[in-house]
Amino acid sequence: MSPILHSLTHRLEEFPVQERRLAESILQSPEDVLHLGIRELSARCGVSAATVTRFCKSLHFKGYPDFKMKLAAELSHSNHNGEKSYQDIVAGNSLSRIVQAIQANHTASIADTTRLLDFDKLEQTITWLSATNRIDLYGMATSSIVAQDFYQKLIRIGKNSTAFADSHMQITSASSLGPGDVAFAVSYSGETQETIAALRCAKEQGARTLSLTSFGNNTLAGISDIALFSSSLEEGMRRGDMASRIAQLHIIDILFTGMVSANFDKYIPRLEGSYQQVSKLKKQPGGH
Repeated sequence: MSPILHSLTHRLEEFPVQERRLAESILQSPEDVLHLGIRELSARCGVSAATVTRFCKSLHFKGYPDFKMKLAAELSHSNHNGEKSYQDIVAGNSLSRIVQAIQANHTASIADTTRLLDFDKLEQTITWLSATNRIDLYGMATSSIVAQDFYQKLIRIGKNSTAFADSHMQITSASSLGPGDVAFAVSYSGETQETIAALRCAKEQGARTLSLTSFGNNTLAGISDIALFSSSLEEGMRRGDMASRIAQLHIIDILFTGMVSANFDKYIPRLEGSYQQVSKLKKQPGGH
């Protein structure tokens, strides 16, 4: 199942009555939707065209055409490659099958996430990150690893950045932000209460707010100025969100590379300088 259809299935009961009718119709015949205009779909479901637009925007699409375009890409990919679900950890697997399963999960997660990318949002995010003097990163548990990865990248190009995994420090950080600063929150579920509180506080202080969550409606994405999404297809407690972490790191790498590419003359000397200093340290006795 595509990330879009997966999200609709899992959030069906959350939609208002008319939007639920839309979601059910799409889930029943997703291929048919690709050939329907907005008025044709609204007539089929007995709702207004405005309801269709509102439904698509609630899923963080620009509108119905954007929704159809991304759904078409996902369905085309699924039909071409067959319906392959993410593989969970099972008892007694050989090492070779484990390697193949992990590779397949990570590859699928990156591909699914790439099809969800909104390039306008990515461009705006890169612009904000490049222009700001301060970037504070929030993430708990596994999400803190993703935040920490971005922090290490940003430090290498001289950006004033800190990653906070402690809930009290997240709020403390957020309360000291101001207009022009950026708060970037990472949460796979988008419902981590500590991270939500920190991003909401940052927003109240006038900071620009960014989020990175799994695809679909969630609280963190809803309160962000810009919401970025990774694939939401991975489930199962035994995997420890391995593929989802890879998908989030995929987006972090895109943002960082975009920043460096857009500010090449400014950031490349800093990258080279940090590399040279670390190389010197490694050559000293006890260096690693």
